[in-house]
Amino acid sequence: MKFTERFNELLKISGKTQVEIAKEINVSKQCVTDYKSGKSYPSLETLCLMCKALETSADYLLGITDEY
Repeated sequence: MKFTERFNELLKISGKTQVEIAKEINVSKQCVTDYKSGKSYPSLETLCLMCKALETSADYLLGITDEY
C-alpha cells in the first residue's frame, strides 16, 4: 500500500528515529514499527500528527497525490 511506502520514505528523509517519531505522534515505538511494516495503520488523529511531524500532507501519505 502507498501509505507504508511513503511513511518509510518520509521517515528516512526526516532523519528521525522510530522513537522520536513515536513521541511526536503520541504512540509507542511498536506502533511505528507496525506502520512501517504495513501491519497496522494510524487513526485519523494520529495521521494528522504524523503529517505535521513529517511535514507532508495526508493526501501524499495516503497515495491520493504525488505532491507532498
